Amino acid sequence: MPERTHDFGHYGARGVKGSEATARQLDQLAGFIATPITAKRGLMARLHYLTKSDHARTAAREAGLTVTDRTINAWLTSRQQPSRASLQQIETAYRTVRRQNVARYLLRRLNSGGGTRVEIHPFNQSQVERRFQRVLEYRSLNIRQWDAIIRAWAAGDTSALDDAWVDAIVDLGSQWGQYEYVSAVGFAA
Repeated sequence: MPERTHDFGHYGARGVKGSEATARQLDQLAGFIATPITAKRGLMARLHYLTKSDHARTAAREAGLTVTDRTINAWLTSRQQPSRASLQQIETAYRTVRRQNVARYLLRRLNSGGGTRVEIHPFNQSQVERRFQRVLEYRSLNIRQWDAIIRAWAAGDTSALDDAWVDAIVDLGSQWGQYEYVSAVGFAA
């Protein structure tokens, strides 16, 4: 079994870690609020999501929203505007809570029917000298158990997600190392 890639891009290849591409796809499936947080509508939507119940407020606090209820009420009534640091705190808390809320649903959908078919597009070699290029093809793989991937994604643990991704693509056989870095990963839930 080949070792994991440590010096990706040395000869000019371009791509992202497969785990990062998977996290992007899961984020897209999670359905985050599209309006930016800098717009009033986007800010209010995030604040309402984080404060609609006691459970939501508790989850927001655990996710890093450290302001008082009085400050949140001032933001909700537009008596006060959050600072840039507070906007970042709200966005981080919103994304964390949203991931935790949809993780169970996504896990059930992705594991149902024996797993989910994943399309893996190899990394871009257009900037690599011809003599260093490899023959890489589009691959598809059925991932049967998404538990570790979803758990790491929901927790925001990139190293655990990377390990879970590598564990999933080992099913490609001896070529798995060629798909540790990719240009895109696609799947639906």
